[in-house]
Amino acid sequence: MGANTTAETLELLKVAQSKPDDIIKSFVQPGSATTGLQAYNLEAPSKKLYPILTPLRNSIPRVGGGFAIQANWKAINNINVSNVRAGVSEGQRGGVINYAMTENMAAFRGYGLENNVTFEANYASKNFEDVKALAVQQTLEALMVQEERLILGGNTSVSMGTTPTPSATGSTTGGTLANGSYSLICVALGLQAYLDTVGVNNGSTGQYFDAATATVPGAITRTNADGSTDTFGGGSAAKSAAASVSVASGSTGSVTATVTAVNGAVGYAWFFGASGSEKLVAVTSVNSVSITAAAAAGAQAASTLSGDNSTSSLDFDGLLYQAFKSGSNAYKKVMATGNTGLTSDGAGGIVEFEEAFVYFYNRYRLSPTVAYVSSQELVNITKKIVANGGAPLLRLTMAADNQGTIQAGVVVGQYLNKVTGQQVAIAVHPNLPAGTIMFWTASLPYPLSNVSNVNQMLMRQDYYQLEWPLKTRKYEYGVYADGVLQNYAPFSMGIISNIANG
Repeated sequence: MGANTTAETLELLKVAQSKPDDIIKSFVQPGSATTGLQAYNLEAPSKKLYPILTPLRNSIPRVGGGFAIQANWKAINNINVSNVRAGVSEGQRGGVINYAMTENMAAFRGYGLENNVTFEANYASKNFEDVKALAVQQTLEALMVQEERLILGGNTSVSMGTTPTPSATGSTTGGTLANGSYSLICVALGLQAYLDTVGVNNGSTGQYFDAATATVPGAITRTNADGSTDTFGGGSAAKSAAASVSVASGSTGSVTATVTAVNGAVGYAWFFGASGSEKLVAVTSVNSVSITAAAAAGAQAASTLSGDNSTSSLDFDGLLYQAFKSGSNAYKKVMATGNTGLTSDGAGGIVEFEEAFVYFYNRYRLSPTVAYVSSQELVNITKKIVANGGAPLLRLTMAADNQGTIQAGVVVGQYLNKVTGQQVAIAVHPNLPAGTIMFWTASLPYPLSNVSNVNQMLMRQDYYQLEWPLKTRKYEYGVYADGVLQNYAPFSMGIISNIANG
């Protein structure tokens, strides 16, 4: 630059302005969130969009003081076995009574889950969220969800054996099956296997059943955080023998099938296809199915399952399986095979409920406290009670200042036990499959029973957190508990299963 600085500067500015570069542009809003000069409008902390629904875990008392390897108790359930009469003759003594007693035990089980945070994840989350605290919080929440599944459907003692061979019939209409010979295999599912297969919206959102991607668990081998492995039953019975069925139509055929109901099953998985190549095509909550289309090419093959995997050595028996267990004396009703739903009694009630309440009173002089149902059964119960075979016995209440607007929709929240006069709550349980209702009792009407909690979680050690020593550049956490579900009166429970929709 020479002596005439001002003139040269102006000349250079003219040259610069004549070129299509950034100096002639004004600042405008960037076209995307990752370009230009802008801030990133990120709300902190992250949103937690998942349900933690654990009604049984929340309501069943937790009691400390457990020790040794199992809980043990004795129960006297008959104080006059032979019904000795009380009348006596003058000057004589009365007859001698005998009592009946049972020995009971429930083995403690440890359960827990783990999580970790890498050093880099911790660095990256600074000024946004404490991911180490989040890791522990969500591990505890996930453990609560799994504990709820254990309390309801843990199964360590009810073996479902081999699923019976299904009966199948082909039809020329109703579907898209081509004519030919097919093979059908059925697998009875316990609660844990059913939930794994159909998906469960507890701890997650938006899950649904897709036969093309679903997997029926057999024997599960899990690699643990320390590199060890555990192998245990996933909750499915041994698969049935294959049943042959023919379809005689060109391309509009379908198949209907039934199987004998299995004690302990809350659902059934159906594998369909050419003999030896059967694949998962449907899962039902009743012991019948209608197959209208072939299985997806990538669906699970029946050949991946072998043996009876209905029980798990890592579970304790949950409420359902304490009721399903032989000798429990719980009320058990399996609805008839086919499209058999609950029945309105024409008097504002449900036939199957009335039968159960009569059973509970006649046998045990008690009433259940809650009937746990699925969302499907709540809708069906409400529909049958409101329809009532005639005019429903309902009262419509409106405020004095109401301008003619009424609220649509009625739901049954309680059911009057006509035998005892008690109100039995109707409550949806998030893990109870459609087609199954469970009656549960919170208190016994027996004086001096020495039972303060009909059900309780006896804990050797309630929830505790472990932060493991560093061995890699990640923080590792575990949340654990150790206990067992005690049920002093399994006879106070009831199950109605195999309920068809409608």
